[in-house]
Amino acid sequence: MRSALIVVAGLLGFSVARAADPTRYEFEEPHMGTKFRIVLYAEDRPTADAAAKESFARVAALNRVMSDYSADSELSNLCAKSAKAPAGPVKVSDDLFTVLAKAQEVSKLSDGSFDVTIGPVVKLWRQARKDRRLPDPDVLKEALSRVGYQKMELDPAAKTVNLTVAGMQLDLGGIAKGYAADECLKVIAKHGVTQALVAASGDIAVSKAPPDRPGWKVAIGKLPGSAAETKYVWLTDAAISTSGDEVQFVEIAGVRYSHLADPKTGLGLTGRRSVTVIAKRGIEADSLTKMASILPAAKVIPAIDLIGGAATRIVVLTETGEEVKESKGFGRWVVRE
Repeated sequence: MRSALIVVAGLLGFSVARAADPTRYEFEEPHMGTKFRIVLYAEDRPTADAAAKESFARVAALNRVMSDYSADSELSNLCAKSAKAPAGPVKVSDDLFTVLAKAQEVSKLSDGSFDVTIGPVVKLWRQARKDRRLPDPDVLKEALSRVGYQKMELDPAAKTVNLTVAGMQLDLGGIAKGYAADECLKVIAKHGVTQALVAASGDIAVSKAPPDRPGWKVAIGKLPGSAAETKYVWLTDAAISTSGDEVQFVEIAGVRYSHLADPKTGLGLTGRRSVTVIAKRGIEADSLTKMASILPAAKVIPAIDLIGGAATRIVVLTETGEEVKESKGFGRWVVRE
């Protein structure tokens, strides 16, 4: 499970509000294996209720498209078509194509460190964590032969996906929640609500700032047991994602492995790292955290510096203590008390 981002301001409300200020409302429902939390400022309760209800319905619909746990999802059906032999180009929904297209973009940027075709080894690694035993080398090698973003071909004009190797399995766990948070904000805006926050575990997307605030004040996650001072950022019309292994990890033969698997090795990461990425949209922040969690910071930071509106902070635990690396644009988000 990701390290939770803490939203400090905007979630607590205010003891005194001007008559013209909209009222704060908060909603929460379980979706996509986590809790989706919506905080918004609306003129009245019916507006807030309608916006939240439609938003959660949108997330539920997206889960039916992108879940790799449900055999009936669009994603599962797509993979099933090529289970025995490549099925050729398959037309998919706009939502699924949008997410897969962004995934390919980040895969190329990260040289495959983020890769949604990782499904075969994710299933192996889930079982390995339960058994507390590394996967059989031959089984892992076979699974890795079905992994690789180059094996997934997309046609933007026809909105088709071609899985070119039999038995490929897609896993959108590192991008779907960010996209869902973005879509919630779109739904909320349709109801005339422009001040909102959507949080899905470690993924947060926000629109305009709460009343009388410069933004949504969010505490950045730290390494477990860290004595470093907590940092905060102000967010408006942006998204933030954090990733770490504070809760989900396993020790096998004296080695600590993260729940997050490396698409190149098929095994969980062994380094201790806390990563925060800010971007214009949740779909970007969510997927870029995977790149920042796997690649060396020296490669991640220059890549993120090239993305408009994106920034990152990477904390790595070394033998001599915590090593902190920040991209050029990160400092402008940090709260100056």
